[in-house]
Amino acid sequence: MIIKNLVYKNTAIEELLAKTNKLLNYSKSNTIIFKAPTGAGKTIIIADFLLQFVSNRKDSKTFSFIWAAPRKLHLQSKEKLEEFYKENRVLECSNIEELTDKIIPENEILFLNWESINKKDNVFIRENETDFNLTSIVNNTLEEGREIILVIDESHHTATAENTKGLIEIMKPKITVEVSATPHINSDNIVKINFEDVIAEGMIKEKVSLNPDLKEDKLEGEGSDEFILKEALKKREEIKKKFSEIGKEHINPLLLIQLPDNSSTDFTNKTDEIENLLAKKFNITTDNGKLAVYLSEDKRNLENISKNDNEVDVLLFKQAIALGWDCPRAYILVLFREWHSEIFSIQTVGRIMRMPEIMRYNIEELDKGYVYTNIANNNIKIEEELARDYFTIYTSRRIDNYTSIDLVSYHILRQREITRLAPAFINMFLKHAKDSGLTKKIDKKVSIVTDHIPIDGIIHLENVGTNTDPVEILNDISLAKTTIELELAFKYFIQQSLHENEMFPEQRSVGRVCTSIYNFFSDELKMNYEEVQREIMTIVLNKGNIQPIKDVINISLKEYKTNYPKGKNKSVENDVLWNVPIKIEYNAKNQERKPKLNRVVMNPYYESTVKAKSWETEKYFIEFLDQHKSVEWWFKNGERDGTYFAVPYKDDAKEDQSFYVDFIVKLSDGRIGLFDTKSGWTAKEAGGKSDGLQQYIKEQNKQGKNLFGGIVHPKSGSFFTYAGIPYKYDKDLTDWKILEI
Repeated sequence: MIIKNLVYKNTAIEELLAKTNKLLNYSKSNTIIFKAPTGAGKTIIIADFLLQFVSNRKDSKTFSFIWAAPRKLHLQSKEKLEEFYKENRVLECSNIEELTDKIIPENEILFLNWESINKKDNVFIRENETDFNLTSIVNNTLEEGREIILVIDESHHTATAENTKGLIEIMKPKITVEVSATPHINSDNIVKINFEDVIAEGMIKEKVSLNPDLKEDKLEGEGSDEFILKEALKKREEIKKKFSEIGKEHINPLLLIQLPDNSSTDFTNKTDEIENLLAKKFNITTDNGKLAVYLSEDKRNLENISKNDNEVDVLLFKQAIALGWDCPRAYILVLFREWHSEIFSIQTVGRIMRMPEIMRYNIEELDKGYVYTNIANNNIKIEEELARDYFTIYTSRRIDNYTSIDLVSYHILRQREITRLAPAFINMFLKHAKDSGLTKKIDKKVSIVTDHIPIDGIIHLENVGTNTDPVEILNDISLAKTTIELELAFKYFIQQSLHENEMFPEQRSVGRVCTSIYNFFSDELKMNYEEVQREIMTIVLNKGNIQPIKDVINISLKEYKTNYPKGKNKSVENDVLWNVPIKIEYNAKNQERKPKLNRVVMNPYYESTVKAKSWETEKYFIEFLDQHKSVEWWFKNGERDGTYFAVPYKDDAKEDQSFYVDFIVKLSDGRIGLFDTKSGWTAKEAGGKSDGLQQYIKEQNKQGKNLFGGIVHPKSGSFFTYAGIPYKYDKDLTDWKILEI
């Protein structure tokens, strides 16, 4: 897509050039954030920026570029940039396999897929016999006297990558440009394109309407899925007619249907269900060319689908299509109710925001997008596609002269709750229903169960991520559920009840609860579910009846779990002896400890910036260890199975648990200390952990180890420790001894 001469584009490029050239004069590497709404043309703006950056240099500096993107976006970006540069050829584009001489040439952009290079076993990252790896390529490039500029496209996606910071360090960029509609980190160096400016230039639609013009009397017995789909298809025809009226018959508006991801607890296959509905009710199939499918396991009729005159009317897809997908003729998004997760994604809604010809038509129906959904009012949200953690990730590495200590470490084999309800649950339910007087608590004079569906709403994408609610709902309608929808809602109500009681809601357990409810209606109310199943489900799902029925389910499950208790957790030795990890990675909620520590086994040492995870007692103990001449090294332990060290202990319920002691300390005389700092109430409650640790030390020393340690408590400028069994604690630290190492 070659975008026209846009005011906001030119302004953004000027700012990017000014900031980049200024930051090049600094000794340290720096990051620039480029924030622009979906549909603004971020890729081409960056392409033009890079072109002007190398073409208009007033110094002798030379550059090579790396463009990293998630999923397959790097291929789409490479294709766009090759098209953009095809006339002037100032910049060249290449993949890894196209590099020659193990170097990125001057004014060449190397495109990389973020996930593939982020894999720990990726041959391109680690050293290999041919020396063809990212480290050597970067070093060879720098030795030629060039600086590296790194572009991270859709940078918020890379925040979930464990090795992000390490990869950036390998690339050694002088400047990193993070490109995103929803960036994750703050920076003084930010270039931002405003939503309103993109609308004004005709790049994206003015707004998105939510369920416009729906009328309650239009529902004629079909399910809400069919009702919503019918109205969305009708809107597609109206848009197509509007284009014909202004002489643009070649634009065929596309309707997108987003399917929910499959779950093991789903009762139906939504993909088959919707595809069958499209075929039987609307004659839209892949065979007649009106339907396209974009699923990971199924791709049909996708060739040239983004062209305005393509014959495909409807596209079935899942979330994966959202990233970097361009189809400006897409006008309508259909979202069907998901029973366990009901959230709009800004990236998904963004797929219908582009304008088919990069211009406004000044016709309201053609200058906005449309969302049709049967998600109930109180469940409609739009959330930014946030990653699980901050972008910056630090890497700490073990010292080179470390020698193995080979400690036995433990993990807990957890015994899950019984996942399948036994038939005995049915009698428990019937008993509690009778004892609680359920018959008198429920209203049997109900006729329908309805969903409140929003109508005539507006989605303000410019408000996403602000304190203002992006969804404006002006009205709603009530739709009665069909029998199929009632049955699904009935089963999901039961499934949710099981989940809330920490029972795995698999289908056999759901069936036991269903049977219990049906038996209650049969025994107490003389209603046979084979004859009046719809009526029973309607009564159960009635707003006033749900709570008393759920109460009986809950009390029955409580009794069931008492009679069928879960098994005890079991402490188990790890298969591999434990040693200090070779490296540990930290997110941006940590910072490097300065000044640097002398005897820590991991360098640099990172500590948490979260107050709740920052204990003064630990900080004092670190200073104590780090200045002690007899300490060869010390390690601050974490709390994760396998990576970190744990000993077994019994909790107050006499159940096996893992105790991740705070510090492992190697002394110059060969002893290994295992210490856990406590103070205040944490010291008072440390009995089980202390006894577990002392028992572990005793048993391991019988096997030839040289271990010592215990709970450590600061007092009067010294550290006291307790090494006895059973654990004793009082405020005077009676029977505790000053720790001498």
